[in-house]
Amino acid sequence: MSRRRFVLLAAILVALNAFFWLAQGGFALPGALIDRFFGPRLIRAEVVVGGPRAVNDFRIDRGVITSTSTGSITLRERDGTVVTITVTPETRVLGRVTDVSQLRPPMRVLVVRRANGPATQVQVEGRGAG
Repeated sequence: MSRRRFVLLAAILVALNAFFWLAQGGFALPGALIDRFFGPRLIRAEVVVGGPRAVNDFRIDRGVITSTSTGSITLRERDGTVVTITVTPETRVLGRVTDVSQLRPPMRVLVVRRANGPATQVQVEGRGAG
């Protein structure tokens, strides 16, 4: 009897393993949905990510730099909203420039920050007017 149980258990485990191996892509969000929300038409987003220890709240802003000053940049977003974001020397800059001091108008950027905190990352996407 124990041999029959072992064979049945092995068959169930193989079937379950095959199911998850074949269906793993089906449990993810479709690429078109991700591109729609986080693609090039994104203006701004607030993303809340829950984890086992804490909930993290991120702000994502995309726009054209209209002015810079010591410790901040001002963006004009696609819908006309103007937002001032604090930057620090620890802010990572990706793209054509490598330092916060090199950010200038009219660079088009994508800024990631925690809630109302300073920018953690600025990705330079190019030059733009709107």
